[in-house]
Amino acid sequence: MAQPTVQPPLKFLIFGAGAIGAYLGGSLILAGHSVTFVEREKNIEELKTRGLRLDLTLDESRNTPEAFVIEPRAFTFESSLEAALKFGPFDVALAALKSYDVPALLESIQPFAEKMPPILCLSNGVDNEPLIAAVLGPDKVIYGTVTTSVKRRGVGDVVLEKLSGVGVAAGHPLSEKIVEAFNRAFLKCRLYPHAESMKWSKMFTNLVSNASSAILDLAPKQVLADKKLYKLEIEMLRECLAVMQAQNLEVVDLPNVPVRALAFATHLPLWLSQPVVARVAGGKRGNKMPSFHIDLHSGRGKSEVEYLNGAVARAGQKLGVPTPVNRALTNTLLDLTNQVIPLDAYAKQPEKLLAQIG
Repeated sequence: MAQPTVQPPLKFLIFGAGAIGAYLGGSLILAGHSVTFVEREKNIEELKTRGLRLDLTLDESRNTPEAFVIEPRAFTFESSLEAALKFGPFDVALAALKSYDVPALLESIQPFAEKMPPILCLSNGVDNEPLIAAVLGPDKVIYGTVTTSVKRRGVGDVVLEKLSGVGVAAGHPLSEKIVEAFNRAFLKCRLYPHAESMKWSKMFTNLVSNASSAILDLAPKQVLADKKLYKLEIEMLRECLAVMQAQNLEVVDLPNVPVRALAFATHLPLWLSQPVVARVAGGKRGNKMPSFHIDLHSGRGKSEVEYLNGAVARAGQKLGVPTPVNRALTNTLLDLTNQVIPLDAYAKQPEKLLAQIG
């Protein structure tokens, strides 16, 4: 009987050695693939000195009681794309940046478009892949998503907090190769037949108690426990589902994330769905503040709300689907981010936010 063929190692170019970048890149290195990071100049020295440290002890399939330490000689890293491309040609590039950082990345890529491999975009939101396609061409973008939770403890130093997986859209010549490579690296990767359904389903989960938590300075658990705020969350999620339906997009489950069950819960009576959603969504985040809150209080003046709730509102306007809650949350959080109103304007004041949204 013929033995199954094993594809040769791939060459990956990874933008950033942040939480997801270091986790994916380090896992691929451990699986025998070639990895080059494009990282900020200020972080290069630490990578040269310490390499990567991956605490993956949570993953029982790896059967390791200690963190992996990957020596600097096992991978390459540069502070500029031009320098990194000298280690090519690459099979695929990985981008798991914040959505507000993608335009700057594309600006840096544009002069080297001909040398660039296809980019697997793992950023949240639904606007990034079309932007990449506009710069590099549709044949050089692959839709992807990550549901695994990873914490960054330092430059190239990460710990696996919850192992869920990675989604890759089918249809690109590299899609199946990437899935195979990721699975051999214990990344729990799945192939999805419809790219937009996958990305919108991920965005749907990202919306839960994210904007309201940031605006009100309340933990997600507190937001979902409040009956009036919970009603607002459900209205927001229903708007997203209506926009998806108008685009004929299916709600799909993501790796270890029951998105369809969450969508179904939005159609139940509030008294029936609240304990379930609060336990599932609130339990996932608990007292941990979501990304919008972290961005708001970082002082960098940027927020992904424009690419998540804002994307729902823009699509709704285009399709004729009302999205008043998503629009109001987007505008309010952007006003806080841009210091149009004081940072504590709505802090711990649910009734004030509810009155504004009406």
